[in-house]
Amino acid sequence: MSNLSQDQIKRYTRHILLPEVGVTGQKKLLDAKVLVVGAGGLGCPISLYLAAAGVGTIGLVDFDTVDASNLQRQVLFTTEDVGKPKVEVAAKRLKALNPDVTVNTYQVALKSDNIMDILKDYDMIIDGTDNFPTRYLTNDAAVLQKKANIYGSIFRFDGQVTVFKTPEGPCYRCLYPEPPPPGEVPSCAEGGVMGAMVGTIGAIQATEAIKLITGIGKPAIGKFVIYNSLDMQFRNLKLHKDPSCPICGTNPTIKQLIDYEQFCGMKVEDTQTKQVAVAKDEIDPLELKVKMDEKQDFFLLDVREPNEYEIANIKGATLIPLSQLPNRFHELDKVKGKEIVVHCKSGVRSRKAINFLKTQGFDHLVNVAGGILGWSDQVDSSVPKY
Repeated sequence: MSNLSQDQIKRYTRHILLPEVGVTGQKKLLDAKVLVVGAGGLGCPISLYLAAAGVGTIGLVDFDTVDASNLQRQVLFTTEDVGKPKVEVAAKRLKALNPDVTVNTYQVALKSDNIMDILKDYDMIIDGTDNFPTRYLTNDAAVLQKKANIYGSIFRFDGQVTVFKTPEGPCYRCLYPEPPPPGEVPSCAEGGVMGAMVGTIGAIQATEAIKLITGIGKPAIGKFVIYNSLDMQFRNLKLHKDPSCPICGTNPTIKQLIDYEQFCGMKVEDTQTKQVAVAKDEIDPLELKVKMDEKQDFFLLDVREPNEYEIANIKGATLIPLSQLPNRFHELDKVKGKEIVVHCKSGVRSRKAINFLKTQGFDHLVNVAGGILGWSDQVDSSVPKY
């Protein structure tokens, strides 16, 4: 006779009927403890399917609150949840789905000084984050604690999944030894993402966790799965362990966690003002407004994409998308002697545009820190935020 209650047998019947899972596998799921980092686009389907499957303890880490822009893909939340802490709303939904599940919430930013203490109570970690410092942090913590790290990432119409688990296979650093320069890889907030596709990647990550817990099938260790939703195409690439990897290689040099913000070259906020210092060749949206009100002689360049311009724009700006700038920069020759003020959505692409224009002989270039999002916050709230 199993140790499952009649209610549990009824709830998990479709699992138990699978010979590979059965009662034994379901009990393993109920005993399992999984830490999910991020309660966003990936974290929502991951945690929903883990809870539905009966994973006994789920940890959720996320310091953010629900925003209206999340609702297009973050299926744990509703319109009424806007402004509420994500982990609190998620925990309530998961418990409503399955009372068997214990949900531990961590409304904190995951850092080097807290991840090891949080992770030690879990069997594995699932990475549902969207920034490089946290990806390297979760990887290194998982390697140091010898736990699997189920990785997923999304951008526009594409997604990627693999299982990093040492010593059986490679880790994240084997695949990406160094982070890209800040701003080189646009975020989903900059480039957009197909909401339904996020569910596919999250469900695959949850599936890999269930396989690891129950011991069935072949987990994606050493296998990099790439999903192109537009072409409905999956590709599998083989990943190899790097013997020179600084954390999981033959002679590791990283034996404790480091400063991942610094490692990834990210700007660090001033702890007193909570504001990022504005570079000398940058102005904020309020300063741009002053220049416009005083009718100063400058040229305003918008380097976003046309579909973004349709959503929101600053009156008087000329649109030349960053993607077209290498072929169209000669259109700016007529204003080469003027100050050129460049803006995008948040300030990342405009900085890249300025760097490119400098190589073409342009000077008097100024970046709008915060972009049109800052303009909406600081100058004109009628300009839509997206």
